[in-house]
Amino acid sequence: MSTGPNTDLTRLSATALRDRIAAQDISPVEVLDAHLAVIARLNPTLNAIVTLAEERARQEAMEIGAAITRGESPGPLAGLPVVIKDTTPTRDILTTFGSPLFADNIPDADAEVVARLRAAGAIILGKTNTPEFAAGANTVNDVFGATRNPWNPALSPAGSSGGSAVAVATGMAPLAQGTDYGGSLRTPAAFCGVAGLRTTPGLVPAHPTPLPFHPGQVQGPLARTAEDLALAVDAMAGHSALSPLSVPPPWDSCLAEMRRLADPSSWRLAWVADIAGIGVDPEVIEVCLQAVATLRDAGVTVEEIELDLSEGREAYKALRGERMAGQFFSRIDRADEFGGNLAGNIRQGLELSVRDTAEAEQVRARLWHAVREKLAVFDAILTPTAPVLPFPVEQNYPERIGDTVLENYIDWVAPTFLVTLAGYPAASVPAGLGPSQLPVGMQVIGPRLAEPKILAVAGAIQDACPLGWPPEAV
Repeated sequence: MSTGPNTDLTRLSATALRDRIAAQDISPVEVLDAHLAVIARLNPTLNAIVTLAEERARQEAMEIGAAITRGESPGPLAGLPVVIKDTTPTRDILTTFGSPLFADNIPDADAEVVARLRAAGAIILGKTNTPEFAAGANTVNDVFGATRNPWNPALSPAGSSGGSAVAVATGMAPLAQGTDYGGSLRTPAAFCGVAGLRTTPGLVPAHPTPLPFHPGQVQGPLARTAEDLALAVDAMAGHSALSPLSVPPPWDSCLAEMRRLADPSSWRLAWVADIAGIGVDPEVIEVCLQAVATLRDAGVTVEEIELDLSEGREAYKALRGERMAGQFFSRIDRADEFGGNLAGNIRQGLELSVRDTAEAEQVRARLWHAVREKLAVFDAILTPTAPVLPFPVEQNYPERIGDTVLENYIDWVAPTFLVTLAGYPAASVPAGLGPSQLPVGMQVIGPRLAEPKILAVAGAIQDACPLGWPPEAV
């Protein structure tokens, strides 16, 4: 690792940086320069940030620093660099959606989540790589190429928020924004050894979206710690007149409530090895079981339970196809111009019958109740985030898990997409390193609008199973 005060700043949590900036121990410009130095060193190899807004970020850092010096309070994220997924519109900053059709697209308005981050004092540092329109569980596209895993650059960081996960894992940024439908925040978090949160649908506004009434895709944060996720949620969450599904949080501050709930001795947690019925790599199970054992040794009650959500696999794919056809309805006659993943999703949606989607909705309802019944007894459910370890970056997806042959790029992320289908929020947090020296993620599933409790549990796992920095970052 490079030495010196600037680079050392990138080793601090977002919460610690925020506090030091507010105390005027360090300036926003110093923090910005520290992260730019890491980007210059690591991004040429890892390709996490595809558009850098350095000049604009520097101006914003100077303005926020001056406001703090004047005794003003620019917001809870004042002076923190944040990177934004390239599927999320950013005013006057290139937003390609990872698609050649939008290679020169510069929006004239921010997505609402970006506007909220700016209002909280965050500095928008740049855009992170994603598969085309987030349709992929490996972060590669025809505009910018592939993003690589900082634990081994020959491997995938997963997707579709892979660029955001790599950026926070390596110290390019303390916080990142992403989106999650099939697991696009949680799976990259697991592969890159960071924390990611799929928020309750409606908690963070999704505007703009062609399908404002659809609950599947949500906005959320990636960070190096669960506490930093809570800090980001406080900036992102809140009622929005632009989002018909919008719900206000039942707590004043996610971070404060998370800290209030941080008493592991009072928790009752459930552990499930395989909610999807597709098998799990033995190394993944080994790491997660060790994390469970560590929690038990610390006095946390963790009980193994049965929870089989596998009947939702086909239902999710049907409803995903319906969503993709609706999402891209205005360009449906140009579907062949999209990449194979996205074009295939759209075609699948167009082939569905009303009977198909009606049956899928019945399955969704059963899964909601199956998880609800468990969460009426347990504070949270623990299960592996991803059933496999990171795979070669050249692969679109892993072809098999043990004896189970996978048919497409969606099958292997069933442990996360089934949680999406059931309608619950969930975090992924590092559970440790396996013998392969690759990170393994634990998924923490909780009740709707229980983000503080989920993050309190995630934080306890992270404290019990510290991971360290990836080799590419040291």
